Amino acid sequence: MTTRRELREHAFCMLFTGGFYETEEARLQTDLYVQELSEMNEDDAGEREWKRLPDLSEEERKSLTEKVKAILARVPELDERINAVSTGWKTTRMSRVDLTLIRLALYEMLYDDTVPVKVAINEAVEIAKKYGGADSPSFINGILARLVV
Repeated sequence: MTTRRELREHAFCMLFTGGFYETEEARLQTDLYVQELSEMNEDDAGEREWKRLPDLSEEERKSLTEKVKAILARVPELDERINAVSTGWKTTRMSRVDLTLIRLALYEMLYDDTVPVKVAINEAVEIAKKYGGADSPSFINGILARLVV
């Protein structure tokens, strides 16, 4: 069984990868990601290697893919909301990591009743610590705090 955080990180990776493609190609990339699910791990000596993750259950795979496709379909709407509160940092200027995490959290805040708003924000901040820059957690927290609905 995969944890919610792991599923959210996979959603982030799928959205991040899909963000480099046009809409249809992005959907194909998300499908490819699920099929070839893997992660870069670092061993004790600092060596990096690709390690296949345990397979997702069919239910997890389906839920993850549906969520990512729903987010991709709402990118224009999400970006409009983000741009409305991000003075001086429109989506076109944001790092892809930060923007992807903000989109994911905002989608959860607006459309996923199973995720409390505080959890969506906290998870985005925690994932930013892993994938983003030094200022990513505070930047993401600040934007999402303005978007609390």
